Amino acid sequence: MSNASSSTAAAEPLTVMGAGLVGSLLSLYLARRGHPVQVFERRPDPRRTGFLEGRSINLAVSDRAWRALEGVGVADDIRQVGIAMSQRIMHDAKGQLSYQPYGEDGQAIYSVNRGHLNRTLLDLAEARPNVQVRFGQQCLGIDLRRQQLQLLDSESGQEHTEKYTRLFGTDGAFSAVRGALQKTERFDYSQHYLEYGYKELTIEAGPDGSWQLEKNALHIWPRGQYMMIALPNLDGSFNCTLFFPYDGPESFASLQTPAQVTDFFRRVFPDAEPLMPELEREFFEHPTGSLVTVRCFPWKYDDDVLLLGDAAHAIVPFYGQGMNAGFEDCTVLNELLDQHGDAAWPTIFAEFQQQRKPNADAIADLAVYNFVEMRDRVADPRFLLQKKIEAKISAQYPGRWMPLYSQVTFSHTPYAEAWAAGQQQEAIMARLLPHIQQEADYERAEVQELVKQEMAVKG
Repeated sequence: MSNASSSTAAAEPLTVMGAGLVGSLLSLYLARRGHPVQVFERRPDPRRTGFLEGRSINLAVSDRAWRALEGVGVADDIRQVGIAMSQRIMHDAKGQLSYQPYGEDGQAIYSVNRGHLNRTLLDLAEARPNVQVRFGQQCLGIDLRRQQLQLLDSESGQEHTEKYTRLFGTDGAFSAVRGALQKTERFDYSQHYLEYGYKELTIEAGPDGSWQLEKNALHIWPRGQYMMIALPNLDGSFNCTLFFPYDGPESFASLQTPAQVTDFFRRVFPDAEPLMPELEREFFEHPTGSLVTVRCFPWKYDDDVLLLGDAAHAIVPFYGQGMNAGFEDCTVLNELLDQHGDAAWPTIFAEFQQQRKPNADAIADLAVYNFVEMRDRVADPRFLLQKKIEAKISAQYPGRWMPLYSQVTFSHTPYAEAWAAGQQQEAIMARLLPHIQQEADYERAEVQELVKQEMAVKG
């Protein structure tokens, strides 16, 4: 806890709206600083009711989230129930495989079950005497001037009001807290949907819980205008996600019968379909999710309301950074509390949004950019060659060239800086690649001279 915090300031009661991943983690950070924390969550307790089947049950945990989890002492516990994915494996339309490492040796992202992570964070939060989590509390409205919540208790059907001194909105992409801020003057808000939805499906475990695909990898079936991915589970199964157009000749609209679904998967994903015995049932029973990017500003109202996570910056999932970015919000807020003390809320809220807004916009752009890369470019041999050449430059110029993916995933470089550096490096590769037809060409004297010139200009 910051030395700058007075005991009076540290005791100030705080309110968190939303007990999902970011809300649970934030409540832990705030409680560790001595604040009484009250958390309201619209849904019932997931530890009793379970999580909805077919709704994003896997997460890709990378360095930004590990740092946030280390801040509350739970990173090692979560690593025990995660599966390291050190590479992408691409499956072509004939079932042939190609491989692309995510980073250097020893670097990996982790497949972690969303439900397990949320339950763990809730258990830890509720184990603290100064945290109270109340489930089944739907926010009907917020009186910003009176600092008052209007809530509906779903079990009793009774409406009630609750006062707050500071309110943290961590209630997701369709945030009720942000909804109240949207009614204030000069509040900018936009939402943008992709013309794609997603469907969660399952590759079953093999005999005795064995993995039927390579365990330590994120699998991608890139098909130009759509794709399927799969992340491993501890029980030997894989959680698959089909990202697919809503409309068109190959789309959710075109697959209306079980036979059409099976025929499509046999034709387009021939190595996956035999491993999906529940395909037809899951395809029609699991909901089709939408893919939305939310941008807004300001993220605060006076010095008593602050938005974090998806409530402030929901992004599409194609860089695996949605949760990582939300967790990084908690790290940054905690650092600002350390820096300024727990009484300096006006300064902290202002600095928080000033720091995080450009980075949230950058990762939103990167996530859409990576969708094109994953569904299309990873199937292109020239793209795979480019990644190999980038790795060679990185090894030859350590500290001066870090691939964009590594900057986003395996560093704490602000997203906006990573995106700017990535665009510069992409321009350099566009100039180098016409001189490189195969990996061995990198060693040719004229190519080495070009690389040297580019690195001299890059600085």
